[in-house]
Amino acid sequence: MTRTFRTVAAGAVVGGALALGAALGVAVAEQPHMQAALDALKSARAELVAGTPTKGGHRVEALRLTNLAIGEVEKAIEFDRTH
Repeated sequence: MTRTFRTVAAGAVVGGALALGAALGVAVAEQPHMQAALDALKSARAELVAGTPTKGGHRVEALRLTNLAIGEVEKAIEFDRTH
């Protein structure tokens, strides 16, 4: 490979990566509240998973409902992107 070709190829890869990053950033920025809700739910799920299991089944139910909420927020974000 010539030096010029490698330079052009490297530039194309970097440019593509920057374009993809910008597109993803715009997608998240368009729905900051939904993204914040999703992040909070995922954090809550991690805390529920880390919690002790002796809660009379309530921790397990909270985990189930949190997973359901995560799925619904993800569907809402996707719906907004496609409509």
